[in-house]
Amino acid sequence: MPEQPILVLDPASADPDAEHQALRERGPATLVDILGVTAWSVTDPQLLRQLLTSPQVSKDGHAHWPAFAATVPTWPLALWVAVTNMFTAYGGNHRRLRRMVAPAFSARRIQAMQQAVETIVTRLLDDLGAQPAEDTVDLREQFAYPLPIAVIGQLMGLPHDQRQGFRTVVDGVFATTLSTQQAAANTAMLYETLDQLIAVKRAQPGEDMTSLLIAARDDEGDGGGFTDSELRDTLLLMISAGYETTVNVLDQAITALLTDPKQLGHLRAGRADWGDIVEETLRHEPAVKHLPLRYALTDIPLPGGLVIRKGEAILASYAAANRHPDWHGESADRFDITRTTKDHLAFGHGVHFCLGAPLARLEVATALRMLFGRFPGIALAVPASELESLPSLISNGHRTLPALLRPASC
Repeated sequence: MPEQPILVLDPASADPDAEHQALRERGPATLVDILGVTAWSVTDPQLLRQLLTSPQVSKDGHAHWPAFAATVPTWPLALWVAVTNMFTAYGGNHRRLRRMVAPAFSARRIQAMQQAVETIVTRLLDDLGAQPAEDTVDLREQFAYPLPIAVIGQLMGLPHDQRQGFRTVVDGVFATTLSTQQAAANTAMLYETLDQLIAVKRAQPGEDMTSLLIAARDDEGDGGGFTDSELRDTLLLMISAGYETTVNVLDQAITALLTDPKQLGHLRAGRADWGDIVEETLRHEPAVKHLPLRYALTDIPLPGGLVIRKGEAILASYAAANRHPDWHGESADRFDITRTTKDHLAFGHGVHFCLGAPLARLEVATALRMLFGRFPGIALAVPASELESLPSLISNGHRTLPALLRPASC
């Protein structure tokens, strides 16, 4: 089989659908360049699920990526592979870290957040409704962003005066057009912000998860608690994953419904519910397009005679896999809330499946139900073709989402 040239992924992701199609056409897996790092992009859903659950694949770049030391100092996405939390942990270390974080996302705690989410959404809708009817509103900036920031802020106990700072630096984590120097400066600011949060919560602990995680660090006497770096990086993971991804899902769901109003017709006719809209959005436009990185612990044979060699990097290309025709047929590229099977990999798969998935689903379903209930005639203020994607290989949303909140009778 002739060797394919390495496909260079566009850092600005100007045309993600075309790029995902090109990846699928190259077979189950293909070599790509992601900001100067060569990795195997895996788009076949069956192969990707196998790799995500294989003990022969690790997320610990420190231990299992020979290129780690040479790559991290100059790679703009270094933070994605250098953090020390459950996102990059392997084996027993991953189980230890996940065990300490899991209580934050228990079914009881998530259920208890329902009223808080509804209260936050009501306030945001009141603010939107107070604007003149003819005004254009940016639903990403004025609705999709502030909801998850407020929710994760309440869950983690983020002081109100620190929330905007966290948003700024987390946006930088998901950006893939920053230079190495810009990314390093953003990381330094991020850790300074995290250190301020830890200092505040040590001085004035509460019932929030930040205080509880700090207590697990400070009170554990058998070496089973967090190290200092694990504590900081765990807070980073919970705050960043807890809001950026939810922003994107809400953004994409609103966009899909306003682009194809017949989907709302299905909902209002009882052929689907808000949960169907959430799941189809997660399938059709997952919050994360590509997730760096994993590493082969041994040679892994692939279909067609290819081999992922021991120590090579693997890129989980979730957006391309979710729309694979072998999984969802010829209609895989179409947003359809009535499709029978809406299975997806938007939250990952296997031991690294996202702990925050129930909270994200709750937030998005609640926000959509209340938004379209309050403003049933809502419409995009520009043609859908004019919406600009975020310049990111990772984050899957729009720069802005302009809309008109006109009444249904208009």
